[in-house]
Amino acid sequence: MPHERDRSDEKQDGYLTVAAEGVHETEVNRSRFRCLLAPAATEEQAQEVIARVRREHPTASHHCWAYVIGADAGVQRSGDDGEPGGTAGLPMLQMLTRRETRCLVAVVSRWFGGTKLGAGGLIRAYGGAVGAALDAVGTVERRRCRLVTVTVGHERAGRLENDLRAAGDAAVLDVRYGAEVTLDLALPAATVEDFRARLADATAGTARLELGGDTYAAGGTPPVTGGGTAA
Repeated sequence: MPHERDRSDEKQDGYLTVAAEGVHETEVNRSRFRCLLAPAATEEQAQEVIARVRREHPTASHHCWAYVIGADAGVQRSGDDGEPGGTAGLPMLQMLTRRETRCLVAVVSRWFGGTKLGAGGLIRAYGGAVGAALDAVGTVERRRCRLVTVTVGHERAGRLENDLRAAGDAAVLDVRYGAEVTLDLALPAATVEDFRARLADATAGTARLELGGDTYAAGGTPPVTGGGTAA
């Protein structure tokens, strides 16, 4: 039976996830445990990964799963797929949360090797398979950023854009030219007020700044699509 846990919304400065899909295998008493980790921004994406693994590996005895969705880990689900209740999906989920990972799904496919592991053995094997996969595949950090829009006159826009790109603390996402120049930026959330003051100094108070929503990005790079946005 699936295990569920919902958490109230809370802002997180950052979290760990996987950059791309990866697989790692372990063996315990001749049973083979194949753990697939994949980014998942929504429950629908996580369920699609689980269904795909079932289709691709129909000979496995079980396909147990767990996922954590949202930068705040607001959605946490797991399933044992026929293993004794609480011996597979739940320890997988606990490993994901213990390692402070978010926006990803883990699917452990087991091929039974002929030796029963017992409840304790299953818990160690499934949780361990996820932990070993996280070590092998590796994780990346996503930091919370604030989307902002800066509007400035043409006479100051070129130098401002060059200065922003050179400084590297603001990701320039888009530049649009019209009667004025509009720059879409992503800033580390904690630096917004400092940036407002710097912008006023750099443009003699002529630039206008409009705050947008939050997103998550890898370091100083633009926001990452699929798994990186706040849920």
